[in-house]
Amino acid sequence: MSQPTARKHTALPKAQILIEALPWLTRHRGKTVVIKFGGNAMVDDELKAAFAQDVVFLHHAGLKPVVVHGGGPQISRALDRHGIVSEFKAGLRVTTEDAMDVVRMVLAGQVQRELVGLLNRHGPLAVGLTGEDAHTITATKHQPRIEGELVDIGRVGEITAIDTGAITALLADGRIPVVSSIARSQDDHHVYNVNADTAAAALAAALGAETLMVLTDVEGLYEDWPHSDEVISRLTATELEKLLPELASGMVPKMEGCLHAVRNGVETARVIDGRVQHSILLEIFTDEGIGTMVVPDGHSTGNAHSTGNAHSTGTETEGES
Repeated sequence: MSQPTARKHTALPKAQILIEALPWLTRHRGKTVVIKFGGNAMVDDELKAAFAQDVVFLHHAGLKPVVVHGGGPQISRALDRHGIVSEFKAGLRVTTEDAMDVVRMVLAGQVQRELVGLLNRHGPLAVGLTGEDAHTITATKHQPRIEGELVDIGRVGEITAIDTGAITALLADGRIPVVSSIARSQDDHHVYNVNADTAAAALAAALGAETLMVLTDVEGLYEDWPHSDEVISRLTATELEKLLPELASGMVPKMEGCLHAVRNGVETARVIDGRVQHSILLEIFTDEGIGTMVVPDGHSTGNAHSTGNAHSTGTETEGES
């Protein structure tokens, strides 16, 4: 009598997915990952829930996620309610003293609390703090140069120092830090609005993170936008630096952040589409990845992402915060 053939279990694809993730789980275990939360993922309830699930998954998989957020859409709506006009210059929000009060209220009192609440549905994990807390982020007044002239854009800060003590203590305690991108100056003691992309990159470098991930409302950097929607999957720091003058203004702080990160010890910086549910897991734990990955010059990641041609312009909405 012949032996019966093995039954095909409908759950087998799940096992295959887990096996594909195994080398990435092994590689990333114990490593710090800084994630910039922004774009449409901040305002869509399903995407927010999926983001929280991804971050908690990273935590339970042995990684050390740190979340940094702005609040562009929420800030714009709040400013409208207060009768304050939103204006952007060089991809950064012009922030008057009145606007700064609103920014601070929205970031620390609304966006952060909601995100901490979503994460803590999965256990007592997330702790919120701002750049002001424990001098985590110190800033001074930032004046961007536009067409050769320094321009006053109000209470917008340029980061001068990072103190990682509070964040590393939370990570050591098994917590997930959630950081709002506002900072205090030691010069004039004013509170400043810091671009969240810039803050995430500075924290990633200071923490010695393995990866910086920036959620956006686009798939990544395009090879020849608007003539092509092919996404560059991998490029070096030098290739990115050459592209910066061609980028849309809202994309500049994100890609400058990626460049700063990989030139200051972070192994990879990734721009991924936050409109895709579970995009973080797809990027970290699959062979293909789904976004644009920036690596240091001469650095081999071992990732299966292919290398695209480095002549992208990319596109993105205006700044996050």
